[in-house]
Amino acid sequence: MKRSYLPVAFLLAVLLLNIIFTQYMVHQYFYENYTNTIIVAVINVILFPIAFLIYKKGVNIND
Repeated sequence: MKRSYLPVAFLLAVLLLNIIFTQYMVHQYFYENYTNTIIVAVINVILFPIAFLIYKKGVNIND
């Protein structure tokens, strides 16, 4: 069976977004923009279930 690398690419994209949003969140916290900090933290938390769904779908394809 041929392995699909598309879920891996999507997981890498989500990881990149997590890194970017985390860095932006730290930057906003340092400059005391707490509203932006909370918004970006919520986006970061929302990305976790998306990554989990991508992972589960990728595992099911390969079985």
